[in-house]
Amino acid sequence: MKILIISTNFPYPPTGGTRIRTYNLLKYLSQHHQITLVTQTEKTDNEYIENLKNHINNIQIFPRQSNINTQGISGKIQRFGQFLTTGIPPNVRYYYSVAMQKWIDQHIAENPDEIITCEHSINEIYVRPEWKNRKILNIHSSIYATVKAQLQTGITENFLRDRLQLPLLQKYEKKLTSKFSHLVVTTEQDKQFIEPLNPTIPISIIPNGVMLENFPKRPCDPGGYNIIFAGAMDNLANIDAARYLALEIFPKVQEYYPQTNLTLVGANPKPAITELQKNPAITVTGSVESVAKYLHQATVCVIPMRVGFGIKNKTLEAMATGVPVVASERGLEGINRQTPTQKFALTANNTSEYIEAIVRLFENPQLRQQISENACSLIESAYTWESVGKCYEQVLMI
Repeated sequence: MKILIISTNFPYPPTGGTRIRTYNLLKYLSQHHQITLVTQTEKTDNEYIENLKNHINNIQIFPRQSNINTQGISGKIQRFGQFLTTGIPPNVRYYYSVAMQKWIDQHIAENPDEIITCEHSINEIYVRPEWKNRKILNIHSSIYATVKAQLQTGITENFLRDRLQLPLLQKYEKKLTSKFSHLVVTTEQDKQFIEPLNPTIPISIIPNGVMLENFPKRPCDPGGYNIIFAGAMDNLANIDAARYLALEIFPKVQEYYPQTNLTLVGANPKPAITELQKNPAITVTGSVESVAKYLHQATVCVIPMRVGFGIKNKTLEAMATGVPVVASERGLEGINRQTPTQKFALTANNTSEYIEAIVRLFENPQLRQQISENACSLIESAYTWESVGKCYEQVLMI
């Protein structure tokens, strides 16, 4: 097959949810198909480009430049006004490239039968509704669902802005999904949210995978009383989870085990995260060379997500390394193979449940070992990028 992959987010190095998914899917597809990637970079990085060319030869790169220069209150009013008049959210227009659009238009005119995949819905702006070839939208996550959940839980940076934009986002996602012949989401919950927008468009559920070479199984259980949470520390959902863990769950665990430590691992920690180090038992690492190294040293990984749709890379990666996981239903979303007799994680959805689960794991090495083995087996059987890539390839061949 000939496949055009549109991704304004340059998919290398494979860090962060969008890059990881895009990189691994195109890496798999390039083994069997003729791939053209059209993307953007903020600066020319020849090393990254050459590394990506090891997997894909035909890469069209455009400079990444912001289209929104206005700041302050007047800028916000202007952006909202443009959203009202155009129906396109500011974050979608932000990196829109006229030159990139012209190149895509010309490429499709010359290759009318080529399959188009948009890696993340932000790239839909480049796809013309009138194109008749197969068009696949790999949604990654719903903007409307995310904002709605943030409003419902009160976890939002700007309540008024998000409340005003919510109905516009719903209308926008209904319109954008109608352009595509097939939609791809990562979880059943995402499918239930997206499907009513355009019920006649087929939707496939394809989860994320784990780069096992970066997250190998640890050789042994280190014991001790060490808790870890890992994720990008400038992400609103992760900030909320980290603060909930540090301020509400962790102090109560310390009442049982005063020697307990908490490590928050992740790039770009905001002040709301760094200030948590006022507790001397809490460490904020910032960006690290190997997240797996820190996971290997932890007794328990706690993932107390309260918002954020889609399957969580952080959960899959922790499970792959063998560290026992305690997570909310939101943190375990999309990983739905657990049975009462074969647990790959412990589930908790309130503070007392988290404390009970953490204490159980601290006190029971056999339970830690059982969960570790079950989780590693699950990842190796169902959540490798090889298995995920095969599922994606089947969708493109429909």
